[in-house]
Amino acid sequence: MSAPIVLAEGLSKSFRVADKQPGLSGTMRHLLRRTYRDVEAVRDLHFTIQPGEVVGFLGPNGAGKTTTLKMLSGLIHPSAGRVEVAGCLPQRRQERFLQQITLVMGNRQQLIWDLPPLDSLRVNAAVYGIDPIEAKRRINELAEMLELGEELQRPVRKLSLGQRMKAELLAALLHRPSVLFLDEPTLGLDVNAQARVRDFLADYNRRTGATVLLTSHYMGDITALCERVLLIHQGRLFHDGSLDALTSRLAPCREVRLELRQVHPREAFEGFGTIEVHQGHQVRLLIQREQLTQQVGLLLSRFEVVDLEVSDPPIEELIGGLFRQQG
Repeated sequence: MSAPIVLAEGLSKSFRVADKQPGLSGTMRHLLRRTYRDVEAVRDLHFTIQPGEVVGFLGPNGAGKTTTLKMLSGLIHPSAGRVEVAGCLPQRRQERFLQQITLVMGNRQQLIWDLPPLDSLRVNAAVYGIDPIEAKRRINELAEMLELGEELQRPVRKLSLGQRMKAELLAALLHRPSVLFLDEPTLGLDVNAQARVRDFLADYNRRTGATVLLTSHYMGDITALCERVLLIHQGRLFHDGSLDALTSRLAPCREVRLELRQVHPREAFEGFGTIEVHQGHQVRLLIQREQLTQQVGLLLSRFEVVDLEVSDPPIEELIGGLFRQQG
């Protein structure tokens, strides 16, 4: 196995914040004698990412996702631990490092609001030392992949949200980074625009072999792009592995839906699993994964089944349930 392109060992970040009590008396005390407390945003994260991987980074608001991305991109320094990206220490912000990474944040923009994206792209090309002829070739190539045409000639403020995000991606990828840190790249986009951005990212990864670490509140982004996910909660790493493994960890049972030719009493299904629904011809059971094959075989042999469906609970429901339990 090749050396990881992203490495985090014991990565932690804490912030010192003012501890102010509510009300007028709290405000007066805060003015006269300020007290502070430390808030741990990220706690002892350990993970590596191999070149070319597309990894989802999941967690609720305030879990530490954006803080982690900012440490990986060198915008803030870790309080403890070690981080390495593309063979560089991010906090040093060396030119060799900056040429290899990009950070795209769905709620931030780098394009100049009153100018066409093309003008900002030419500035970016000059900043990264890209020859004008080569810059034009790259802009045309990325614009074709992103389905951007005359939109590059219009002021940014006149573009739709989806068009702006595609232009932001073009600007972020102009210098051909090998590592992409994407923080909510489809935030606020409609379903069609989300799908187009996903398709572009998948295509870009296939063409260039770029490594992608992606945060998103839209599970469609994660399931469409990522074979592996990192799940953090309250600053700690809860899971590192596949979505299927996460589902198995959070949901030890699978859901079995039955449509029966004849109606049977509820008692007939006891012993097969947990009965979630029993309404006429419709029965829904939760069955332990390790017993699934055996129990489904027994159900088919004992009852006349018109239709059968086996599924996992939606992953967003499972993750949401985890956060509610531990929050």
